[in-house]
Formats: sequence, structure tokens, C-alpha cells
Amino acid sequence: MGVIALAGCRGAPGVTTSALALLLAWPLESGRKMILAECDPDGGAVLHGLLQGSLGDRYGLRNLSIAARKNEFSDAFWRQLIDLSSEDGTKESPRDRLLLPGIADPAEAAGLGSVWKALALMFRGIEADYGHDVLIDLGRSGGVGPSAVLAEQADAVFVVVRNTLRCLHAAQARVRVLQEHVGEVGLVMIEEGPYAAGEVQRVLQVPVVATLPCVPKDAAVLSDGMEQPRHFTRSALMKAARTASSSLVQRAALRRSSLAPLPSASGEVTHAAR
Repeated sequence: MGVIALAGCRGAPGVTTSALALLLAWPLESGRKMILAECDPDGGAVLHGLLQGSLGDRYGLRNLSIAARKNEFSDAFWRQLIDLSSEDGTKESPRDRLLLPGIADPAEAAGLGSVWKALALMFRGIEADYGHDVLIDLGRSGGVGPSAVLAEQADAVFVVVRNTLRCLHAAQARVRVLQEHVGEVGLVMIEEGPYAAGEVQRVLQVPVVATLPCVPKDAAVLSDGMEQPRHFTRSALMKAARTASSSLVQRAALRRSSLAPLPSASGEVTHAAR
């Protein structure tokens, strides 16, 4: 298990919708949880999308900024999580799939400098101490600048792209910048356009690790809180999300092992290159 970050790019690739699909489809062993954190500096979308504003703005990152100044960050973090376990229609034990909503206004990002680092440490601790998985939504601009620490501390970073010319053009700069910060990245491809995975890999010089279908009706359930179609959990989108989650976990595990401390010939501990 681990900490996995998803990044978007210009061209509305659907990173938050993809993250929600992965959250609800993620394979969970008994006693483990999955946490999705909206860490998009441009603002969160789930509270007023999937949740239709039903919870107002009582939860989210902005409250953690205040808690950090009072040295109450850890306790406040758990109070900010919203249970989405029932959203996938299963009968799991409560509070297995949790959401940390993002900021409501991009202007609030300026006050989150200390929060990003605290969150990165919190995510690593959650994974190490409890074995829970953490999925970070970096949005279209996160993972660099003040929030770079979130990408740097993740086990793996994936860029969500659509296989259209417009999105691939926008993704080139985003992929390069993230590579400069974290080294290796992968792609989650939404199959909307005409280009095959091999062509996308050739253009971006980054492997396509997982694919998701472009199904607007199913995506609208997650992006805008539209009524769930019958058998939503068995829809093409959710089936693909289950397969994709396994691929992301495997990729993150491989990357983690490649970065693990290695004994040198002299007996000293070194680290594999990024």
C-alpha cells in the first residue's frame, strides 16, 4: 500500500473525477482505509460536485491551517474527513473511504505553506503506522511550488491525460515539470480521443500505467452528484477504476522498492537513484 498522487493539466482532463472513481473502487483489506485528499491549489470540487453542497464548507484544508498554528494538526486532520463509504452502494464497515475536501477559494492557497509539509508528513505516517492508502489530488497546478512536498513524498505520481491532441499538448509541459521535481511519473489515460496508449507514451515519453473509459453519464455521478444509474458499481467506469487501482498500487510498490535504502559494499546504507 502507499501514498499515490494524481496530477492534472490544462484541458480539463478529469483528475478529480478519476480520483473519486479510484477511491470508491480501491481494493481494501479488512481494517484498512482509503483517504482521498483534495490538495488542488486552484480549489476543491467534491463538496459542491458529488456532495452537491450538502455539507457546506465546514470541512476542508482551510481548517487545517488554523489547527497547524495551534499545534493541533493531527487531531484536526481526522475531524476534517468525510465518509464516502456509502457512495459506492456497498455494505462495507463505516468510514473505509474518506475524503479530505480541498479549499473553497484559490486565494486560500496562499495561507497553506506550512500545511502542505504537515500533510505530507501526515500521509507518510498514516501509511506507515496504519497501513492505510492515501490518494492525493494535486489538480492542474499542484505538486510544484509550495505544494511540491506532496509529490516529492508520494510513492508514485501519475498525470491524468485524455488521448486528444489538445490535452497531450498541454500535458507535455506538466509532465516535464513534475519529472524535474520527482523523477519518474506515469500516466492514467482517459480514452476520449483517437490516440492509442502506445502513441500517447511515444509523445509524452512516459508509460501509460492505467486507462479509464470516457463515459460522461457515469462521470457526472462523481463530478456533479447526478443520480446514480442502476448497477453503477458495475459500470464500465467503475470496473476500469478497480483494474486501474491495482495497476497504480503495483507501480507504486515497484517505485518504492527502487528507492529503498540499499547496503553498500562497505556496509553503509545508500539509496537507489530516483
